[in-house]
Amino acid sequence: MIDRGSDCLTDRMDLPVLPPVKPMLAKAATKLPIGDGLFYEPKWDGFRCIVFRDGDEVELGSRNERPLTRYFPEVVEAVKANLPDKCVVDGEIVVPRGDRLHFEDLLQRIHPAQSRVDLLAEQTPASFVAFDLLALGDESLLEVPFSERRARLRAALDGARPPVYITAITEDVATAERWFQTFEGAGLDGVVAKAADLPYGPDQRLMAKVKHVRTADCVVAGFRWHKSGPIVGSLLLGLYNDAGDLQHIGVAASFPMTRRAELVEELAPYRENALENHPWKDWANADTSALEGEHRMPGAVSRWNAKKDLSWVPLRPELVVEIKYDQLEGRRLRHTGQFLRWRPDRDALSCTYDQLDVPVRYDLGEVLAGGGSPDRE
Repeated sequence: MIDRGSDCLTDRMDLPVLPPVKPMLAKAATKLPIGDGLFYEPKWDGFRCIVFRDGDEVELGSRNERPLTRYFPEVVEAVKANLPDKCVVDGEIVVPRGDRLHFEDLLQRIHPAQSRVDLLAEQTPASFVAFDLLALGDESLLEVPFSERRARLRAALDGARPPVYITAITEDVATAERWFQTFEGAGLDGVVAKAADLPYGPDQRLMAKVKHVRTADCVVAGFRWHKSGPIVGSLLLGLYNDAGDLQHIGVAASFPMTRRAELVEELAPYRENALENHPWKDWANADTSALEGEHRMPGAVSRWNAKKDLSWVPLRPELVVEIKYDQLEGRRLRHTGQFLRWRPDRDALSCTYDQLDVPVRYDLGEVLAGGGSPDRE
């Protein structure tokens, strides 16, 4: 679970913008907005991070305002070596490996043991990609238009070296469309559009983001209860691999409350004798005294929230659901899938990885190097 840290470091900092600050957010769009005065950037797939630096004092703030500082000591050192002495910079912590980003490696970096944190900092070192400047010296830039903030960011980080980067940017929509189609192969997430005159609005959805959207037919092999009561929280999804094994790939959620209650009745027939021949029955604890046949998944403690309930209810793997998703991370969904409809016409055994679209590989080094080229193309 992420450590909230203390306020001591904040008290020692003398910056015009102090932590915690919630980052500016983006609204989802189905296509890239077009118009005068728009800038386009790649959407990085990592941990959103606002860096606060005042001399040797550095804090890495996260989207939920919990500091990431202790988990990324190598990023702290990179900040000291590459960022101005007093600044606040918005960006993304990512873990490059080979020719693409690896979000699973990034997730492993959130670990309670300091010895493990230090080991992973050497084995899977992270990078920081900067894309906005909130303060420089004693000046707050929150009300300054984005075009000026970007120019000052570029000047402030002109001498920065890896693992600190400046994100690529363009005003050309054709270039942005090309990035959307090709950069996914390097593990990126889409494209973000920002207005040139945009001030920085913490926790406000003032930008636009376009992400890849795909569909897949998946096996429903279980569900989790919703935290508010005996209604369905999420559906556990699976796909068959080449060996014929049902692999857990993620979940589908985001149902209206009325729909969650309806799902309890719809799924009830598939709960009968579900664990007896279930492909995931080895995931159950030896202690089967849990209520209503619930069992615990591997890695039952969430690295984000130790109190989060990850117990699950097995279902006979016969139902097929069509979901909407954005991308895969390895063999799993990168984000929660969105329920579209039941597929009674599909045989569960036909739900394999073969149906999934695999993006063409793209060299991550070229994407990272893009921030060193002129902003205007």
